[in-house]
Parts: sequence; C-alpha cells; structure tokens
Amino acid sequence: MDNDYYSIEAIIAENQKLQCTFKLDVPDLGYLEGGNEKDIKANSKLLLPYWLAPTLFLQEWVEIGIPQPYGPRVRKALDADALNVKLAPLVGGTGTWYGFGKMVVDILSEPQSTDLSAVLVKTFKERLVGLMDQAQHFGGTTGSLGGASGGQGRGGGDVADGGGEFREGLEGTERELFALAQESARRTKQWYENSDKRRK
Repeated sequence: MDNDYYSIEAIIAENQKLQCTFKLDVPDLGYLEGGNEKDIKANSKLLLPYWLAPTLFLQEWVEIGIPQPYGPRVRKALDADALNVKLAPLVGGTGTWYGFGKMVVDILSEPQSTDLSAVLVKTFKERLVGLMDQAQHFGGTTGSLGGASGGQGRGGGDVADGGGEFREGLEGTERELFALAQESARRTKQWYENSDKRRK
C-alpha cells in the first residue's frame, strides 16, 4: 500500500479507528465521546480515526492501544489456522489489514511495534502459500477454458465460482495477489492448450 496523498488504500486505512486513552483533560471536546459532557476527562477512552490519533499522540495528549483487528483474539485465531481467518471484515471489508497494521506499527512504541510487525509478517507468509495454491487451483479449472461445472476446491469454495467464496475472507492486498495469480494460471493453461493444438 502506498502511504501517500493520492493512494485510495491509504485514505481507507486512515479512516480506521484507534483506541486512544486521554492523558489529560481536554476542554470543549466532550462531544467526541457522544455524550453530554462538555470536556474530555483524563483517562477517557475514545475511538479516533487514524488521521487524527498520531497528532494527539505526538503532542502526548493520548496513549494508543493495539486496535481490535490485531488484538489477542485475532492473534490466537491466526496462530491456530491463519489461512481460514477472514481478515476482510476486521478492516471494514474494503480495507487492507496489512496496510492499516503497517501504519499502526509506525506510531506505536516498543515493544508493541516490533510485536505487531512480527504478527503482520508471520501472517502474510503463512497465508501466501495457501492463497497462491487456491489461485492456481481456481484459475486452472474454471471459466471459459473448460473448467469444471461444480465440485469443491481445497479451500472449501465452489470451484464454479472462480474462488469467489474464498476471496471473501481476503483483505485488499491479498485480493490483488489472488487475482494476479489466478490470471497467471488461466494464461498458463491457455498457453498449454494452444501448444497442444499446434502439435496436433
């Protein structure tokens, strides 16, 4: 994900919320809590968008915690079976779990930043092999190239849907990789079929 002004992925990631704990009283901003209080009191916890949180953090107004998409429950599920964890719903379906995680790593302090970075790298490595395997499987057996009309792929999705069910759990970056690998498999199969026809 390109973290720049014109990057759609970066814009989506910056609208994700971070759990922030205020370290001091802040006058006239109580409406951010959604209540009737005029001021924000010290130790109040609010969910703030990423684009706002780093500024408050650098001014030492708030402490930032690990967001829920990277919390203990998610990490435990990833340790158990990384490939079958649906990352997309954790970041709103259209977001990038890795992209947002990288942005969070950039503002966290040690040792939290190192721990989260390790989780991101480990998860990507563990899911990549299965992701590419599924893309090759679906790309080589479906569509207009003589694919099967039904049956189950190894990821549990219907082969006829071209991996649609499997893709639902993939976050943005993974969906891009899946589509590229699927297209590569399709073209490879097409090349083999055309080569066979020429030899005949």
